[in-house]
Amino acid sequence: MAEDLRDKVNRYLINSTEFLKVKDQMTEDQLRAFVNRSIDDMINEQDLEISMEERGALIKSMVSAVLSLGPLRPLMEDETITEIMVNGYDTIYIQRFGKIEKTDVKFESNAALAHTTQKILATSESNKRCDESNPYVDFSLRDGSRVNAILPPCSLMGPVLTIRKFKEDIGSTQQLLEIKELNDAMHELLVAGMKSKCNVIFCGATGAGKTTCMNCFSTHIPEEERIITIEDTPELNLMQDHVVRLQSKPPNIEGKGEITMADLFTNSLRMRPDRIIIGEIRGKEMLDLIQSISSGHSGSLAIVHAESPEDCFSRMVTMMLMTGIRLSNAELQKQVARAVDMIVHVELYNDGVRRIANITDVVWDEEKQKTYLHDIWYWKQTGDMVDGVLQGDWVKNRRIPSFMQKFIKHRVEFPKDYFDKE
Repeated sequence: MAEDLRDKVNRYLINSTEFLKVKDQMTEDQLRAFVNRSIDDMINEQDLEISMEERGALIKSMVSAVLSLGPLRPLMEDETITEIMVNGYDTIYIQRFGKIEKTDVKFESNAALAHTTQKILATSESNKRCDESNPYVDFSLRDGSRVNAILPPCSLMGPVLTIRKFKEDIGSTQQLLEIKELNDAMHELLVAGMKSKCNVIFCGATGAGKTTCMNCFSTHIPEEERIITIEDTPELNLMQDHVVRLQSKPPNIEGKGEITMADLFTNSLRMRPDRIIIGEIRGKEMLDLIQSISSGHSGSLAIVHAESPEDCFSRMVTMMLMTGIRLSNAELQKQVARAVDMIVHVELYNDGVRRIANITDVVWDEEKQKTYLHDIWYWKQTGDMVDGVLQGDWVKNRRIPSFMQKFIKHRVEFPKDYFDKE
């Protein structure tokens, strides 16, 4: 069934019928009849041709989307909620405006919660499973929301479900400026970094907004470039036309057929990439990334979980060491420092505002045989909250960064007075 047909029916239900008002009071059979009548009306009004197979698939898709969420549906439909955390059947938390709060929403039992979890997984069309032999799973819904589920015996309080909702309202760097995640001068630097094929690592804690930040800045990659993305769970949303999306594959029920991100990365190098973007690096694919950058595949972007630029750099080196490579720690630090140009650290602050806390230049000093991390920009808090907003501003280091030659090489326009110190 074509996605545009499903979207067309969905829009018709929302805009031309009372679907949103009546769906909560209907049984499954009543919902099916309502959707069926609405499709008839749409066919007559818009002079469409829909086969019986497509009609059946549409009705099943629409009804399943409503029923599968159970008590969580109002929370999913609330646009102010960014994250839903289900800790067993009777304890559900949400994140709203960066703050976590407990709700009154409950399931009837852990069995009902487990059943809803399976229905959500089934409607995601991810072909993943979650059962006693594989008690946890990470997948995406059709709207881009990311879901993690973990079942007993690994969870001691019943099924635990975490849903990070996909936000369509932030899709450009201009919107990041409007919500004050960075300032104009930082924006200018990062856009120039995208255009000049700098290798950039985005880091931050869970929920800090690093994936959204990378998605937004990736829009400044030139349209003529071939981009290959590699992910465990789909969450990258690139706007360019020439994008090849790859996703890892878990083993089957017999424990065979696994395809890791490292496997996909090795294959991607044979696909003539101009850019390689990795959703999140957790293991030995870090070694592949660093070596591919060193061999000429510049312009790579990746995400690393880390609390600071220093932690991010240490994690990258540690992940390379975990592969068992026979190189010293100093040699691996040198490889990382010479491959990575910038580390962009995104942080969720106590006032609920996400900010780019650091833009850090990674420098290898050949003479001293040592790595230095120089903050080009960092956010400095100057006072406590006023009207719910932390007081502070970004501070710039006017030292010329190590990657400045890339701006010159790729003829990227950049203010000459932006930096003035060697």
